[in-house]
Amino acid sequence: MTRPHYPNPVGVMEGRLLPKYQGRYQAHPVGYWQDEFPRAAALGLDCIEFILDFNDAERNPLLRPDGPDEILAASARTGVKVFTVCADYFMEAPLHHADPAVSARSQAVLGRLLAHGKGLGLTDIVIPCVDQSSMKDADARDRFVARLLPLVAQAEDAGINLSLETDLAPQPFAELLARFDSRRVSVNYDTGNSAALGFDPAEELACYGARISDIHIKDRVLGGGSVVLGTGNTRFERFFEALRPFDYRGPFILQAYRDDEGVAVFRQQLEWVRARYL
Repeated sequence: MTRPHYPNPVGVMEGRLLPKYQGRYQAHPVGYWQDEFPRAAALGLDCIEFILDFNDAERNPLLRPDGPDEILAASARTGVKVFTVCADYFMEAPLHHADPAVSARSQAVLGRLLAHGKGLGLTDIVIPCVDQSSMKDADARDRFVARLLPLVAQAEDAGINLSLETDLAPQPFAELLARFDSRRVSVNYDTGNSAALGFDPAEELACYGARISDIHIKDRVLGGGSVVLGTGNTRFERFFEALRPFDYRGPFILQAYRDDEGVAVFRQQLEWVRARYL
């Protein structure tokens, strides 16, 4: 499969190639997650971005003692790797939660995820700070910095980026990143979320393009939800042109629109983005 523009790994957000787990739009498919690896291989994908949910967290192989070995075995059978994790756990229990007990549990979960991720060979753990976990004011940002800082040294030791996904405007996001004296605190860029917020990709990347370590490919309408790639307000051409000077080496993860079954609509969108950019 030729990739005329970017030689980076191309992958899928976990569950997009399988029937929905418990009817949820995005979730780790407990009990049948292994089935996605051969499907991803058949599509010529390089990787799967795993999900760590708040619900069923202890049943997720990312946290179980033998779980990383199970993931590595699935990778060995199929050639499909797991480089990155989308830690949706922190959507429900943010590190910057106002309740110290909640944030302390979340710190402990992130510590375990880093420990297991080192053996798994992860490059990135995405920490979402959007929607219900948005950092809505300066106090929330202060709490976030205070609670993430103790884990930065562990991330550096593990060689794993703590990749922040936020809904902050470009300059405030850059100011947040500057509060961490570590390149291991990086950026997850989501093309669809930025479009829904009305941000300009060129302005965003001018502020923190060199810090991007993981990219989610998605299309959304302004102020609205996910749609099939190429049918929403995401300015793909402008984004990829703005990205080019930064020599981005991380993966492109298709977090694209899905229906109940997943595979056919995913294949359509994969072909669309490959033909143009990947």
